Amino acid sequence: MKRINLGKSNPTLYKCVAELDKLASQVINDAGIDEGFSHLLRLRASQINQCAFCIRLHTQDALKHGESIERITLLSAWEESQYFSSLERSALKLTEKITLIADDQVPEGIYKEAATYLTEEQIAAIEWLAITINTWNRIAISSRYTAEP
Repeated sequence: MKRINLGKSNPTLYKCVAELDKLASQVINDAGIDEGFSHLLRLRASQINQCAFCIRLHTQDALKHGESIERITLLSAWEESQYFSSLERSALKLTEKITLIADDQVPEGIYKEAATYLTEEQIAAIEWLAITINTWNRIAISSRYTAEP
């Protein structure tokens, strides 16, 4: 059965998600989080959700915004690498917990750790970014957006 393309079936809702994404990107920028790294956060959530379309998109965007191939390659094993700062590690952990919210909610310890390295503005920005990319992942996956060569 052919999947319904959610973007085409209700362009008004799709545009609202696109506007949310634009606003989340602005909040990330205002919080002083590097744009290249913001694509790594999106990429990590997309890896967890197995959204091929978004994985390809945010890998390309991360490269365009100065992220190294090493950091992109090691992203799925970021905890085992030394390529990420304490701030970035906290942001990645928070993004993962929001993405996997059904598994363990978002533990208080994650917030306490994040507050050690991130400002309240940065924490809020990362949360909005994680919520937004998870929305995009669900649109792309349920509509079967493809990642063709």
